[in-house]
Amino acid sequence: QVQLVESGGGLVQAGGSLRLSCAASERTFRNYAVGWFRQAPGKEREFVSAVSSTGADTKYADSVKGRFTISRNNAKNTVYLQMNSLKPEDTAVYYCAADRRPYRVVVTTTSGEYGNWGQGTQVSVSS
Repeated sequence: QVQLVESGGGLVQAGGSLRLSCAASERTFRNYAVGWFRQAPGKEREFVSAVSSTGADTKYADSVKGRFTISRNNAKNTVYLQMNSLKPEDTAVYYCAADRRPYRVVVTTTSGEYGNWGQGTQVSVSS
């Protein structure tokens, strides 16, 4: 079973940048789309971004479009989330997860379609 580990979170001022990484333990990771989700205190978990197994398809939540970029390096079994122009409302625990189905061409934004969730990494943006 694929294990995912997030890293790269931290405290940053508004307008700053962070790059999150999601590293997988298995090479089969490259056959699955990967999604990033986040959960702020007192709020539901929400979709942030996702990338297909080949990187050909990506999706973003409206709230992060133009500021966040998802990418993957299958040779390193890692997916990245580059976050620029961060806002206080981006403060949350960020989780990555792998699609339950391999080789999905068009990525899904539904959290229930993802499994193998990582432990999360805290992102805090001060105003």
